[in-house]
Amino acid sequence: MTGVDLRSEIREFLSSRRARITPEQAGLPAYGGNRRVKGLRREEVAMLAGVSVDYYVRMERGSLAGASESVLDALASALQLDEAERDHLFALARESGTGSRRRKKAAPANVRPVLQQVLDAITDAPAWIRNGRHDILAMNQLARALYSPVLADPRRPANTTRFVYLHPEAAERFFVDYDQIARDAAAMLRLEAGRNPHDKALIELVGELSTRSELFRQRWASQDVRFHRSGRKRLHHPVVGQLDLDFEAMELPSEPGLQLNIYTAAAGTPTADALKLLASWAASQDPLPTESAAAPTN
Repeated sequence: MTGVDLRSEIREFLSSRRARITPEQAGLPAYGGNRRVKGLRREEVAMLAGVSVDYYVRMERGSLAGASESVLDALASALQLDEAERDHLFALARESGTGSRRRKKAAPANVRPVLQQVLDAITDAPAWIRNGRHDILAMNQLARALYSPVLADPRRPANTTRFVYLHPEAAERFFVDYDQIARDAAAMLRLEAGRNPHDKALIELVGELSTRSELFRQRWASQDVRFHRSGRKRLHHPVVGQLDLDFEAMELPSEPGLQLNIYTAAAGTPTADALKLLASWAASQDPLPTESAAAPTN
């Protein structure tokens, strides 16, 4: 398998978004009788988007090449797409264009030494750098301590989505909100697949997860997409117990495709105290190799 089947991706994404909207939600009159389709009909979406039925049918069959920005905007509005879904639609259209066979430059497999220095300079908060496949490429000492359950698997680079789906018992103990974490992980991978449909390592990861995890197959089939920018994450660490952490995820302009993640806790909270305890515990352990020093195996 060399890449994502874009026509199939477009078809399944648009049909799944259409199926979730009722005529009432779209502001259309509700007629009596049984409807043969779940959600909106194709002609209703076409009317709401201001395009012909034939044109919308071609788009839903997988042909977004040549669709203008205004048409895509109108389609996103008709299907009531959120920001991540709109981004996904535009990415699929962009990859369907005449330049879709041009391969993007792959994100680096390792981080530059100066970025590891930046991570190491952050001493009071777990911080790490990952790529769009959720491979952890570099971490500071506190992040290695925090994510010790994820790093227990010797495979490198460690991958958080692989941990969630292929080590579910450990992941359920570690992530308090495991079901939401699993949904988000698959949704973020699908968003990445729309942006980089020819990423061989990503395709291999999706194939591995699909083969080995029924839960992943279900989540992947939902066609959901999601950003990972900021929020709250609840973890249960085997040494310091429950941690209610705020996270921020930031793109690195100097390294397209890589993201810096930082977990923090408000001063004076039990989680802030637990992070200090975790830092003391981490300092007492044998140093672990940084992720950036480990050769990738996938």
